[in-house]
Amino acid sequence: MEGERACVGEPERMARAALTRVIEPGDEHGGRWLRQFGARELMARFTSPEYANHKNAGLAGITPRRLAGYRIRAAAAVPHRDLAAVAAVGGRFICPGDQEWPTQLDDLGDARPIGLWLRGRADLRKWALRSVAVVGARACTPYGAHMAAGLASGLAERGWVVVSGAAFGVDGSAHRGALAAGGATVAVLACGVDVVYPRGHAELIGRIAEQGLVIGELAPGDHPTPSRFILRNRVIAALTRGTVVVEAEYRSGSLVTARSAQQLGRFTMGVPGPVTSGLSAGVHELLRGEGVLVTDAAEVAELVGNIGDLAPDRRGPVLPRDLLDPVSSRVLEALPARGAADGHQVARGAGTTTDEALGRLYELHSLGFVERHGDGWQLTHSPSRGSNARRGGP
Repeated sequence: MEGERACVGEPERMARAALTRVIEPGDEHGGRWLRQFGARELMARFTSPEYANHKNAGLAGITPRRLAGYRIRAAAAVPHRDLAAVAAVGGRFICPGDQEWPTQLDDLGDARPIGLWLRGRADLRKWALRSVAVVGARACTPYGAHMAAGLASGLAERGWVVVSGAAFGVDGSAHRGALAAGGATVAVLACGVDVVYPRGHAELIGRIAEQGLVIGELAPGDHPTPSRFILRNRVIAALTRGTVVVEAEYRSGSLVTARSAQQLGRFTMGVPGPVTSGLSAGVHELLRGEGVLVTDAAEVAELVGNIGDLAPDRRGPVLPRDLLDPVSSRVLEALPARGAADGHQVARGAGTTTDEALGRLYELHSLGFVERHGDGWQLTHSPSRGSNARRGGP
C-alpha cells in the first residue's frame, strides 16, 4: 500500500502501538492517513508543534477540533509502557508486515486494524486460515445456548477454530463448546486484552488466554464503549471464513457482523428458531436474504470447508415396509385396514394373479406384516417399530 512500510522495524512498531491509543478502531480517515504517511510520520504530525495547525498537518478532511483531539491522545501515548503491560500478561503486539499478521484483515481496506494486541501462545495467522465465527444474542434462550455450544463443539472436533466476542449468551456458549471439545477458540475483545469484560467471564477469558487466543485492537487498559463493540464485529467478520448467527433480534450487533461478512465476500449462515421468538427474528430476516440456513457443524463445514467436506444426507427413518419389492407393497396395501380379505380379493386389489398374491402373502406373513385367519388374511396390528435412523445420519 502506498506510503506504508512493512512493520518489521522497532520504530514503526512503536509508532503503531502508540496509534492504537490515538485512532479509534475502524476510523477510515486515520487508516487513509496511515496508508499515505506511514505510522512514524503520522505520529509526528500528531505530536510535532509545526503540525499543530490543521492546515499545516496535511491530513485530508481533518478539522481543527478533530486534530486537537488526536493531539491530546498522542501526547498521552506511551507505547513502551503499553508493550511492557501486555508482555506482563504473557501477550504481544503484532501489525501488518509481521509473519503472524492475518492478511485477510487487509480486506477491510482503510478500516483494517492498526495492529492487534494478543494474549495466548498460538499463531493467529495459522488459526485464522481455518476459522468460523459463531455469534448471537447476549440474552439468549436455552435453545440458543445449546445450539451455539453444539455448533462450536462440532466445529472444534473437525479442526476448525471458533471465533467469537466473549460476551454473555451465545458468545460465551460458543467459546465453552470449543474448549469442552479440546478445540481452539479466539475471543475478539472491544477493550484491552488485559481487561476482563464482562467481569462475569473472568474465568472463561482466562481459559481462552491459556488454551486459545484473546485479541483486540485497543491498547492495554482501554475499556469498551458501545461503538467499540460494533466496530469490533468487523474484525470478527474479516478474520474468519464465515459467520454463523445463533439467535438475534432485528437490532443486534450480531447482524452487524453478518452484514460485514457479506460485504467482505465471506459466508453468512443462520440457525433458525421458533417463528414466534423475537430472538430469532433477525436470523430469519438474514435467511430471507443471502444467509444460508444451517443446523449443525457438518452443514457449516460443508459450506466453508474444502471440496469433499460434505454433510451427511438428511433422510427420514427407513421403515421395514420401505424395503419391500413393488409387488409385495401392492399386496400389503390391498389388505383392508380392518378385518380380513381372501386371496381373490387381495389379488384384485393388487392387480395380480391369485397365485402371485397368495405367494406374497405367505412371504409377508413370515416377515410379520400379516396374519392368517382361516381362509382370510389381515394386517398384523402391533406397536410400530422405532426409527432405525438417527438425526443427521444417512
